[in-house]
Amino acid sequence: MFVRGKDRTSSGFNMANLVEATSPQQFEELLQKAGKSLVVVHFLAPWAPQCTQMNDVMAELAKENSQVTFVKLEAEAVPEVSEKYEISSVPTFLFFKNNQKVDRLDGAHAPELTKKVQRLSSAAVPMGTGVAAKEDLNERLKKLVNAAPCMLFMKGSPQEPRCGFSRQIVELFKQHSIQYSSFDILSDEEVRQGLKTFFNWPTYPQVYVNGELVGGLDIVKELAESGELEHTCPKAVTLENRLKSLISKKNVMLFMKGNKEMAKCGFSRQILEMLNSTGVEYDTFDILQDEEVRQGLKTFSNWPTYPQLYVKGELIGGHDIVKELKESGDLEAVLKGEN
Repeated sequence: MFVRGKDRTSSGFNMANLVEATSPQQFEELLQKAGKSLVVVHFLAPWAPQCTQMNDVMAELAKENSQVTFVKLEAEAVPEVSEKYEISSVPTFLFFKNNQKVDRLDGAHAPELTKKVQRLSSAAVPMGTGVAAKEDLNERLKKLVNAAPCMLFMKGSPQEPRCGFSRQIVELFKQHSIQYSSFDILSDEEVRQGLKTFFNWPTYPQVYVNGELVGGLDIVKELAESGELEHTCPKAVTLENRLKSLISKKNVMLFMKGNKEMAKCGFSRQILEMLNSTGVEYDTFDILQDEEVRQGLKTFSNWPTYPQLYVKGELIGGHDIVKELKESGDLEAVLKGEN
């Protein structure tokens, strides 16, 4: 069910590959016209601020992916299409190729949207069809379950679980201080369906340790009750040790809003431009994706704002200091650790 708002506005479009569908007929025509090319459809509501945010993200993606058609569709205004594709909340993104839905993303997840657009727009074979696609999916699943020593595949995120079972398993991990990474299976329909078949486990959440399936909520509960959970899954490191590890991950580390491909604030965008101008290699960490790091690093470094730049584990400063170093001609030397 959608919760209606009072304001209903429309915005103009100035790119040929960023369009609006206002009727079922127009929507079908857009899909047919695109043919084998990727079509990304944003089911939105004008009263939802998260939809406005994702519209901005989609506009940036449209600039960078001229071969992809991006469609804005007001979910309540075209109920026939929303009902057909089971749209129950906004924002929701559907991905189409050859007039067929190949993937889905529920919620305002800009990094996931970017990844899906990049992956699906470059895929020669539509998802879920053909031997090549199946082999590619199996390789991707293997990489995902081995992405961390303990991987939790759940609905939602540890900060915002989207089902009761996922919430319970997150609580168990928290109570027993388990160190883990997670993957939101609602953000990737291909992974959601593929993982069930690949590991012959039909429900979620699913827990993997060192790439091997442990099981779901019931098994994790049994391990917790028997005292074996801490021996099965790795124990969490302290936040301080985690922060020390992150700031020393590369010689030059930038903690920012967004990432190299898509900055999410003006200061982060400007500092990226300054770093890129030096040619020095660096890595980034998106503090919007990890509230624990976002808040903890402020205290750890005694620096209350972002972005924050570190060289060899030492804090250099934020946007203003990097700007001063750039203007004085010292930035490249500092990044190389020569000053």
